[in-house]
Amino acid sequence: MARAGLVREIEESGAFDGEPRWREAFAEVPRHLFVPYYYASVAGGYERLWGEDPSPARRARWLQGVYADAPLATRVRDGDLVSSSSQPSLMAKMLAELDVQDGQSVLEIGAGTGYNAALLAHRLGDGLVTTVDLEPEITEAARRHLARAGYRPAVVTGDGARGSAARAPYDRIIATCTMSTIPQPWLDQCRPGARILAPLATGLIALEVRDSSHAEGRFLQTPAYFVPLRGDTRDAERPRYASSLPRRIAQDELFRFLLTLTSGSLDPEEAFALWRREARPTRERFGVTVESGAVWAWLDDPAGPYVWALG
Repeated sequence: MARAGLVREIEESGAFDGEPRWREAFAEVPRHLFVPYYYASVAGGYERLWGEDPSPARRARWLQGVYADAPLATRVRDGDLVSSSSQPSLMAKMLAELDVQDGQSVLEIGAGTGYNAALLAHRLGDGLVTTVDLEPEITEAARRHLARAGYRPAVVTGDGARGSAARAPYDRIIATCTMSTIPQPWLDQCRPGARILAPLATGLIALEVRDSSHAEGRFLQTPAYFVPLRGDTRDAERPRYASSLPRRIAQDELFRFLLTLTSGSLDPEEAFALWRREARPTRERFGVTVESGAVWAWLDDPAGPYVWALG
């Protein structure tokens, strides 16, 4: 069975090690109900694969892709990726890192196909899960997919940066889109002691919320590339390169993370000098602090000497 094969692959990646209970959710929630079609990359663009294709061979390709441990492009507009279903093993790692406990309420930023919300609802129950997305066509589709699979969490159409105050307070917030900063409304809608997990730059930041005026945490070691938050006009994903830098440096994954995180604060040559001086720092050495509305990233110590404003 294709779903069982995907669960085994996720398990072998170690993604369930942090919280084995997520294995049951991935085994029970049918991903194919959330991606009735998707777009596969081909030369010059995308090819649409769907579950009701009259061709048995193409239907087989669709199903094989659905249960592969890979992200799937689910909405493409003018040649650009608008929405996707994330790589399942990365979803499992993020859910494990969210450290959710029975009875806790979760806000998801970025509804996507609804698959991640279904996993959360399977674990916690419909009433404790809220997912929000800016575009009505995405939330409407996510709601249909969820209902077809037997789940009915709250699906809200709205700006993810504003959270969903009507359903607050939350014990956990998880974003499935890349952020350029940490919005203050998220902290306002969290209970003290809440945890926020969000893609930022090309990594995942895990923040512990003390109260509405303060949150702090470090990046995980896991790389993370997501579609940017819709409505955020800042390009949070594209680092600036310098022709003077060696190609092997400019394409180094960890250097790209540093470039993206410090975009607007350091030019590429300054970022390279820091990267070399600090012996190619890994993601876990970086962190983020939110304090009374100000948001800054830092290396090793939130009090400096290396700090950069975000947002």
